[in-house]
Amino acid sequence: MKKSFVRTFVVTVLGIGALTLTACDVKAKEYVAGEKVKIGLITLHDSQSTYDKNFIDAMSVAAKNLGARIDGDPIIKTGINEDQSCFNAARDLVKQGCNVIFADSFGHEEYMLKAAKKWPQVQFCHATGTQALTAKQSNYHNAFASIYEGRFLAGYAAGLKLQKMVEANSLKESNYDANGNIKLGYVGAFPYAEVVSGFTSWYLGVKEVVSNVVMDVTFTKSWYDFNAEEAGARALINGGAALVSQHADSMGAPGECEKQGVPNVTYNVETKDACPNTYVAYSRINWAPYYEAVVNAMFDGKAIAGENNNNYTGTIATGSVEYNVADAEDLAKVKLIEAELKAGTRKVFDCSKFTVGGKNLTSYTADVEDMGDFAPESEAIKTENGITFFDESAKRSAPYFDIIIDGITKLN
Repeated sequence: MKKSFVRTFVVTVLGIGALTLTACDVKAKEYVAGEKVKIGLITLHDSQSTYDKNFIDAMSVAAKNLGARIDGDPIIKTGINEDQSCFNAARDLVKQGCNVIFADSFGHEEYMLKAAKKWPQVQFCHATGTQALTAKQSNYHNAFASIYEGRFLAGYAAGLKLQKMVEANSLKESNYDANGNIKLGYVGAFPYAEVVSGFTSWYLGVKEVVSNVVMDVTFTKSWYDFNAEEAGARALINGGAALVSQHADSMGAPGECEKQGVPNVTYNVETKDACPNTYVAYSRINWAPYYEAVVNAMFDGKAIAGENNNNYTGTIATGSVEYNVADAEDLAKVKLIEAELKAGTRKVFDCSKFTVGGKNLTSYTADVEDMGDFAPESEAIKTENGITFFDESAKRSAPYFDIIIDGITKLN
């Protein structure tokens, strides 16, 4: 059940606040609705990383929109590793008077949750995390967005581009496998559900236009490694990939595609200027609506609009999912697909559109409730409007689609 921030703060302070304050050398002031909100942000890298830049830029937009509701400029701590450094950064932000602290990287979660327990008067909001659902810590929140829809739309744009390449007879023999399927390539960071959900939705978007495609995925095992991402794209292209996309945070992969003249779809950054000859489309999460939803809820003494069980999932409708397409005519076609997604007449993970081991899914148990045991416990397949589909990000904000479907091959 949702609770207002005012009620949450009162319960927390009366229950454990006194004990917490005596246990810490840093004291947090209890926030009162109607006061200006002081914001802190912790990022894994700095603006050289396209992923972190996305969070930082969105904070600037949100701060401008929030105006007099916030106390000065947000305090941003960059280059904070996924270790005790994150807790220390949170501690310093609490010391500086922050009422709400955001963090942007998956590995920050353990330390953000630890900080939330230490300073219950402060709201801690962690992007991409999985534990808010089970932690039952009233001042700890997870957030993500239905970016799988943005990736699907970017994939559809890639399919339109690929179709033109086929019609122009511009593909090489090496771009086809032995069965006549066109090869695609994808540079991923880690084999986590977040990445798997992303590359699967992108691949399914391409297949909506060009059905005879297969895709190789290579992982860099890092969120941000220019050389590894560049090398990954190069290996995929050398292996025959006719079109490449990625879930990695540098310009390594797009830059390599530009060098070799291979069309590319990006994530978090639009490369129409940096890669004018190969940019096809991009998608990203716009974090500004979430920042604003949290601060406005605090200021007004209400629950966070759109949050369920301390999980927030932004959508295209909330302005949290953005994309663009280089070709104007193709963009118009993609907009028609977007309208179907909004109406619910099309689903990204429509089970009739993919197979696993040669069969369509009718049931799948996903690991939604993060108890640290990696044990699946929640049915993820749903039927709505006559469509049976994997209901991604419905039960928590972070993705839990972790299935390798037919046509996709993990190289490492």
